[in-house]
Amino acid sequence: MVIAISLLSDSFLTPDNGWNILRQISVNLCLSIGMTLIILSGGIDLSVGAILALAGAVAAGVLKNGIALPMFDILLQFSLAGAVVIGIAVGFMLGWFNGFVITRFRLPPFVATLGMFSIARGLTMLWTGGFPVTGLGEDFSFLGTGAVFGMPMPVWITLALVVLFVVITRKTRFGRYLYAVGGNERAARLTGINVNSIKIWVYALGGALAGVAGLLVTARLDSAQPNAGLGYELDAIAAVVIGGTSLSGGRGTIMGTVLGCLIIGVLNNGLFLLNVSPFWQQVIKGLIILIAVAIDRINANDQER
Repeated sequence: MVIAISLLSDSFLTPDNGWNILRQISVNLCLSIGMTLIILSGGIDLSVGAILALAGAVAAGVLKNGIALPMFDILLQFSLAGAVVIGIAVGFMLGWFNGFVITRFRLPPFVATLGMFSIARGLTMLWTGGFPVTGLGEDFSFLGTGAVFGMPMPVWITLALVVLFVVITRKTRFGRYLYAVGGNERAARLTGINVNSIKIWVYALGGALAGVAGLLVTARLDSAQPNAGLGYELDAIAAVVIGGTSLSGGRGTIMGTVLGCLIIGVLNNGLFLLNVSPFWQQVIKGLIILIAVAIDRINANDQER
């Protein structure tokens, strides 16, 4: 794909475009790491784009306007670090609620997270009044547009997250339990693993990573858009599946997801440089997801034989 696009466009194989691709995939990579954990556990999350929007809006709102407590005649003001923590905490709590509903009431993850999608979108509109929150300051914008040692800040942040979750999934007890739950939930219960706890933590981490993605989007635009994150679930699921994670759970890696994000990023960038219609881009990504899932099912059937 890289060879084909570079032959068709002189602007593709340039350092600036390379950094641009990495900067563009940083948001999707944050979402996709969380989605990888969720899919490894045998679940799915359709609410990450909506959680992204709400987390970004809340962080922007408390940073710019603070939180008023009329009963006590108090206005709480937040620093940049405080706003970042609030944004991630919002994502964590919404993800935790997803996991709690799924485990406590045994709802299908598809249904539970679809409900959260609607809840988070509505809360975003209520928080912002349907209008963007702008003028967040240079310090906040630095998270999305700044660079350290020539590398964009979003790339630094996602690189740190990749290293962290590679270690978690490969070297920790939580990682081993995660694969066990996704591979065979009944067997995991019989061996004494607290399956419900693992699932709740997985969805909570997915929500927190969606919160990080919301901060990056908001910082890059220097505004919190009420409709931010629309359709981001598609790219996240596509990256995870293309990266080799099985939709049935128990098989996949974070590094595979990184590769999947790179493939999606290169594809999006190449289609843009070649002036392909955005509508055709959606068609092509949808076909890629179908092909990736079909290959996954063929591989799974071969292993069962």
